[in-house]
Amino acid sequence: MARQHAAESPQVSVVVLVYNEIDSVEPLHRELMGVLEGFGRTFEVLYIDDGSRDGSTERLAELAARDARVRVVSFRRNFGQTAAVQAGIDHSRGEILVFLDGDMQNDPHDIPHLLDKVDEGYDVVSGWRRDRKDDAMRVVPSRIANWLIARVTGVRLSDFGCTLKAYRREVIEDVRLYGEMHRFIPVFAAAIGGRITELPVNHRPRTYGRSKYSLSRTSRVALDLITVKLLGSYSTKPMYFFGFAAFGLWALAVVLAAIVIIQKLAPPHVFAHNNPLLLLSVVVFIVGVQFILMGLLAELVIRTYHESQSKPTYVVREIFERGGDRQPMTNGRTAIRAR
Repeated sequence: MARQHAAESPQVSVVVLVYNEIDSVEPLHRELMGVLEGFGRTFEVLYIDDGSRDGSTERLAELAARDARVRVVSFRRNFGQTAAVQAGIDHSRGEILVFLDGDMQNDPHDIPHLLDKVDEGYDVVSGWRRDRKDDAMRVVPSRIANWLIARVTGVRLSDFGCTLKAYRREVIEDVRLYGEMHRFIPVFAAAIGGRITELPVNHRPRTYGRSKYSLSRTSRVALDLITVKLLGSYSTKPMYFFGFAAFGLWALAVVLAAIVIIQKLAPPHVFAHNNPLLLLSVVVFIVGVQFILMGLLAELVIRTYHESQSKPTYVVREIFERGGDRQPMTNGRTAIRAR
């Protein structure tokens, strides 16, 4: 759904993700409004209700009815955290977006510190739950996943899973999220040249509700990481990925064939038709050919994707022209006339 526009956009949109948090809605809202009203910026609070069934929806509707700065987007059913984050991007109006969970484990008092970092010139400020108040069954897999994501993507953050983050709208408004990819938004921002930093934040023990985390999410994150890596590094040149894989397989096929020849010439003189390495060599070579063909198909798909929608392969931060005008970041489709 397209982002809704208002006559005057607020400076900051605070997006709160809620799913069955009826006990924490009121105290979180009071604390959040106390923080936001004290830092001298125009703001809105956007609650994303991810299909709650415990009365949270009605409680949020009451908050929106009392304050024009509060809006609620309520899903028909539970679509998951990634869909909720995408809805926050689509329906918010602020120049800066701040996300936090509705269970009160994220501390609203950290929001001004995140915004101060944005004012320093960063496009993404990621919260780091350095002293995390969760049990080991959540902390240990999370640390392993964070280390793996940082190594694979090259984005050196310590806590990709922390919801408390601040973004400039311009670096995430074109992002489309699927699966469990909400945690990879900093990776998408880095891919277009976004400036990223992290800030240690307060993480509070859970006092309301129960955790929605399950270990099955870890496997989904691993699969999404593969997708993100391939799309991020090879989205405009898929033949490089498949081609290098094919070269590796062909090299292995040559080595296996050489071993077959050596075993035929040297005692005990294993005949090639009785040597399983010959069949393995042929199979590996054929798989390499298939990788090349897949690379060609991927190239056709990518070219169709970009050219049919006039999608540029670059992102402009800003344009400087004679006369002192500065054009803001665009997606590359806007033509700028020289003076």
